[in-house]
Amino acid sequence: MFRRVAFLLLVGLVSWDYQATQLPPPKICGSPGGPPITASRIKLRDGRYLAYKEHGVSKHVARYKIIFVHGFGSSRLDPVATIPSQEFIQELGVHIVSFDRPGYGESDPDPKRTVKSVALDIEELADQLGFGSKFYVVGYSMGGQVIWSCLQYIPHRLAGATLYAPVVNYWWPGFPANLSADAYYKQPLGDQWALRVAHYIPWLTYWWNTQKVFPSSTVIARNPENFSSQDLEILRNMQASGILRPHANQQGVYESNHRDLMIGFGSWEFDPIEIKNPFPNNEGSVHLWQGDEDRLVPVELQRYIVGKLPWIDYHELQGAGHLFVYNDGINEAMLMAMLTGEK
Repeated sequence: MFRRVAFLLLVGLVSWDYQATQLPPPKICGSPGGPPITASRIKLRDGRYLAYKEHGVSKHVARYKIIFVHGFGSSRLDPVATIPSQEFIQELGVHIVSFDRPGYGESDPDPKRTVKSVALDIEELADQLGFGSKFYVVGYSMGGQVIWSCLQYIPHRLAGATLYAPVVNYWWPGFPANLSADAYYKQPLGDQWALRVAHYIPWLTYWWNTQKVFPSSTVIARNPENFSSQDLEILRNMQASGILRPHANQQGVYESNHRDLMIGFGSWEFDPIEIKNPFPNNEGSVHLWQGDEDRLVPVELQRYIVGKLPWIDYHELQGAGHLFVYNDGINEAMLMAMLTGEK
C-alpha cells in the first residue's frame, strides 16, 4: 500500500514537473498561423527581425534623433512615443523611432535575450536607420531598465538619455539589504512570489503566472490596486479615447511579458548603481523622472539610486503614480529637459 501511494505521488510530481516546463511555442509574425506583418522591420545580424515605427520630422532634417523603448506589455505603438504635439515636434526638429522589444508586437522573440542584448539591438537599429554616431534614448517603466543597459554598454553612442519611472530590480547588489527588503515586502503577495520565481527558478515563470492555485503576478492581471488615483483617472481617459492596443502580446506571453520578468528581475551582469557618468564633460545629460505615489516602482529605491549617481538629473513628481507619462504636456517638458536643458 505504501509503495503504491509513493508511486502515485512520484507519477504526480513527474507529471506536474513536465507540465510546468512545457512552454507554448510563440506565434511568429508572418509564419503559418501567426499574426500578419504590418510594420516596418529590419533584419538584425543574428537573423531576427525588429519592428519599428517612425514619428516626427524626417530623420534627414532632424536636429534630434530619439529611440523610444516601451514598457511591460506594450509595443512600438505605445502612445508615449506620439503624445508630443506636432507643433512641438516640428519646432524642435525631433525624429522619434519606437520599436517592439523582442517577442512583443511584430519583433521576433529572442530566447537568448540578456540584459545586454537589447542595448545592442538599439545600436544596430540606429545604424541601419542611419542615425549617425550619436542619438538619444528614452525608456518607460520596463523600458527604463533598457536605458541602464544603454548607459552601461553603448555610452559612446548616446547624446542623452531619459528614464521614465524605470523598474528596479530588488536584487541589485548596491541596495542596502534592509531598504530593498522593506520595498519588496510592500508588494502584493502575488508579485512577491512572481518575482521570487523569476529570480530563483526562472524556468517556472510561465507556469507560475498561468496556474490558478498559488498567488501570481497582479501586474500581469492589471489589478487596479496597483494604481494611484491619478493613474486610474489616466486609465479611464485612455480607455475612453481608444488608445489602448491589445496586440503587444500577440505572439505569446512567454517571450514577451514572462521573458521581461526573467531578465528584469534576474541576476544582472552589472549594477546600475555603479555606472560611470557617460557625459563627464557635460556634453549630454541623463534624466530620471519618478512619481512619489508610484505603486509599481518604489520611490525610496529610486531616491537611493540617484543619491549614488549625482550626475543624474532627478525629477520627482508630487502626487504622480506610474502612468504620469500619459498626462498632457508632461512628455514635452521631459523631452525639453533632455534636449535643451530647459527645466
